[in-house]
Amino acid sequence: MSEPVSVRILEREFTVGVEPEARDQLMAAAQFLDARMREVRGNNRSAALDRVAVLTALNLAAELLQGRQKNGSQDHAIARALGEMQLKLDGLFDALAIR
Repeated sequence: MSEPVSVRILEREFTVGVEPEARDQLMAAAQFLDARMREVRGNNRSAALDRVAVLTALNLAAELLQGRQKNGSQDHAIARALGEMQLKLDGLFDALAIR
């Protein structure tokens, strides 16, 4: 059952419902988000919270997509290498079966 947990982001308090076992992860995420939003806001303390939030979300989304692309490229390279290894093994097994 979820329980209310308060987190502070840019001097504002938000209450979020979370399962007890996920509380630490939520707190870490809130601290991470607070730090990133502070970076985006910089010295402009009068910047609107919604603008800072959207810019931070866009930055995080771009990083996420970049990471997915990188992992996708790695997955493709691994699949190709495994396919090549499979062909070599098939060839070795075929050669052994002929003898």
